[in-house]
Amino acid sequence: MTTPPSSFQAFYAAAWSRLVGQVYPLTGDLAAAEDAVQEAMVRAADRWDRIQRYELPEAWVRLVAMRLASNGLRRVRRQAALLARLGPPAPVQPFEPEDRALVDALAKLPRKYREVLVLHHLADLPVDQVARHLGMPSGTVKGRLVEGRRRLALLLGDDEQQPVHGAKEEPDDARSRP
Repeated sequence: MTTPPSSFQAFYAAAWSRLVGQVYPLTGDLAAAEDAVQEAMVRAADRWDRIQRYELPEAWVRLVAMRLASNGLRRVRRQAALLARLGPPAPVQPFEPEDRALVDALAKLPRKYREVLVLHHLADLPVDQVARHLGMPSGTVKGRLVEGRRRLALLLGDDEQQPVHGAKEEPDDARSRP
């Protein structure tokens, strides 16, 4: 999307709080109301050349926001019904300090490295499966693994690159092979 015209920016500034205030009672959740209005505004910005000529452009945005909010409520109800049938999820063990450090370091990496590291080392997928899963050549996965490990080691302050937590140890002779 290109930068919206100033007329849209003025419309946005004037209508935002009013629309959120109108959608909020429908959702009962301020964040959900803001999300619905924000998405409706994005859609309006994409069509502003046409919508600005409407007699009441705000009515169009309100209708879209209310439909989005209603769809969100239906989705929440379906999820709640499913969770009630499934029962409570198994408890998740809290992170150990070294695991927390790993998660924090991974979060600092660009997504392309994070994905291959997690899939290969933590989900224990071989390189060819990671490549199929991400829709890229195996060579790209291998390159990203090397660079991702290097960057991760720097973030973790490792002088020598250690295997990523949860990774399988390879025999020394396997590491020396090309």
